[in-house]
Amino acid sequence: MSDDAALDLRASDADRERVAEVLRDALAEGRLDMDEFEERLEAAYAARTYGELAPLTRDLPAAGVPSPSAPVSFVKEPVRGEGWAGRITGGGGSSTGAVAILSGFERKGRWTVPKRFSCFAFMGGGELDLREADFADREVEISCVAIMGGVQVIVEPGVEVVVRGVGIMGGFEHPRDDGPVDPGAPRVVISGLAFWGGVGVERKLRRAERQRLKEQRRREKLDRHAERQELRRARREERGR
Repeated sequence: MSDDAALDLRASDADRERVAEVLRDALAEGRLDMDEFEERLEAAYAARTYGELAPLTRDLPAAGVPSPSAPVSFVKEPVRGEGWAGRITGGGGSSTGAVAILSGFERKGRWTVPKRFSCFAFMGGGELDLREADFADREVEISCVAIMGGVQVIVEPGVEVVVRGVGIMGGFEHPRDDGPVDPGAPRVVISGLAFWGGVGVERKLRRAERQRLKEQRRREKLDRHAERQELRRARREERGR
């Protein structure tokens, strides 16, 4: 693939986060001042392609950041489309089941949830993190059997979750309501049996979104600080007249 063609490829959340990390390092090392850092960071989170990301770190010593001189950075998994439509892929799943007997399992990161996923935990535990996952269908079912063990399912806000499991001296936890369902978001049905065990469902933001909100709060704090400094300066000038 030519450099020009690679620069037109869509950037992922992970790509934007790698660039943001390089910018933070550059700020800490004194390579960027605060104004430059904030301007580039905002551009990084708004970038849609590698071509928009590359100039942000071109003058910084950073390995593994998308740039024309680092073609390896463009060897990526297929790029998702925008929104939920790009994450509902059809076909089969990358994993159809998991078992934990006196042990544990986890599915997290970029994986494809099949139309039906089955898991079993006996005196063990498992975690199914769907925040970065693709979905084989608009509605998927996760069947959990937890016997003296537990399974934790993590979804991001905006995903519809229906819990139909049965607890016998155990329980199925219903997620707290974090607002309306996103248009086009998948529907996750959680079924099964918990005997002396439990199946929990938790809503958490994706890592990139948490970082974006953290940076937004930090920028707002800096803005308030700058306003207070400006107010103090104006008062000093007023007293000096």
